[in-house]
Amino acid sequence: MRDAHNATAPNAVSSPTGVPAATVRTRVTVPLRFGDGYAVTADLATFHSLTDGQEHVAAILGEPAPGQPPLVRLHSECLTGDVFGSARCDCGPQLREAVERIAERGGVLLYLRQEGRGIGLYNKLDAYALQDQGLDTYDANAALGLPEDARDYTAAAQMLTALNICELDLLSNNPDKAEQLRTLGLTVTRHVPTGVFSTAHNVRYLRTKAVRTHHTLPLTELTVG
Repeated sequence: MRDAHNATAPNAVSSPTGVPAATVRTRVTVPLRFGDGYAVTADLATFHSLTDGQEHVAAILGEPAPGQPPLVRLHSECLTGDVFGSARCDCGPQLREAVERIAERGGVLLYLRQEGRGIGLYNKLDAYALQDQGLDTYDANAALGLPEDARDYTAAAQMLTALNICELDLLSNNPDKAEQLRTLGLTVTRHVPTGVFSTAHNVRYLRTKAVRTHHTLPLTELTVG
């Protein structure tokens, strides 16, 4: 991954099958600190030529051991969970966990600007209002005329390839992420589940993801501790 450290003159890279090439635009070292006091230093990378035109960022957290693929998480932006600590989802705790696990192992966290599974912040809050009326997270999207999950991971494949990552272990409970990356030409050697972060406010949401979209969340653990 250190091959992509040139911050001012990004090098051309080959792309996965059918995916346009992207290049690293800037790579800068940033010390990170979380609300619980955990701190780590990451290299944050930005990119040229991402197909969706969004300002996605890669947090590069150490180097994997020789012969071991990097641990990678595709984390979709969640203002309510990541920034405000909302208990209606598990995004904030997943982000915190992912940064530490990736730093210990060596790998990359892609912070993807895909608020609300790709429907945007305002639509996500509209969907929350419908959930308060009894709809689940997917039915609420459908009631708004929106897809259950609008996320496309082509830009994520571009970012990984620009960082010279073509083989990886994926930190995720969502089987669609691995399936899309494989379709885009990357090798996902192992699917590594995240922890289970259930609260009284999100347990129904987590159970819905496990049942309807086959997230690898053990239903027996989806209780409030």
